[in-house]
Amino acid sequence: MKLASYADGSRDGHLVVVSRDLTQAHYATGIATRLQQLLDDWGFVAPQLEDLAVQLNHGKLRHAFPFEPDKCLAPLPRAHGWAVVDDQGGVRRDAGQFLGPHQPLRATAAGEPALLGMAGDLQAASDAASALDALRLLTLAVDWRIDGELIATHCAPLAVTPDELGQAWQAGRLQARLVALHNGSKLDPRDIGATPGDALARLARLRALRAGQAVGVALGALDVPLAPGDSLHLDLKSADGLTSLFGAIDIDLGHTPA
Repeated sequence: MKLASYADGSRDGHLVVVSRDLTQAHYATGIATRLQQLLDDWGFVAPQLEDLAVQLNHGKLRHAFPFEPDKCLAPLPRAHGWAVVDDQGGVRRDAGQFLGPHQPLRATAAGEPALLGMAGDLQAASDAASALDALRLLTLAVDWRIDGELIATHCAPLAVTPDELGQAWQAGRLQARLVALHNGSKLDPRDIGATPGDALARLARLRALRAGQAVGVALGALDVPLAPGDSLHLDLKSADGLTSLFGAIDIDLGHTPA
């Protein structure tokens, strides 16, 4: 299933289920109002949301409405921690405060995309298989850093269950293509292979993880930083480059604070 959090004036937004073709959405009211509720009680809540998604995909919900990515916050605006694992096994930790896919960036910074996984509860010292079993949802994120210090993290609009990814998800590995447009000009696409279960296991090596922990698999730095007046379109697509897996991040750099 595909999920999003619509802005409603609260810190966490309102959970909506999104159709497979990204054209329709439906509030999850009566099942869960926030994504964290789903992660806290996955076994009970997830099957109900799956049923809602099936009905939405078959056009059987009277109160469905057009899906509008512009209304989305990050799927999980406040995670129980955010850590990115690089290809050398290093871990960078930060608070899990995420921006939506269209919120502006306020300072010139270098971008570092990551595949973001959202986990359920996971015991300390869990192996990769157990960590993969605890993986609930995936999305695209991009960290923004100045001199190595994290200043913001943007997320794509959709959080997606691995089974929804089709051929892009095989044996716990995502095979995809990272596509970026800088000021409307296409950067070289990047084929990636990411194993978020391994990253979760690395993160849980010394401590247990709470439901709502976010872990990222680093996808390599962007070729260019954003400067004042710049825009960036970032999308993680199927390996053939045709299907957006999580929706796009579209941001611009507004004024630089004095």
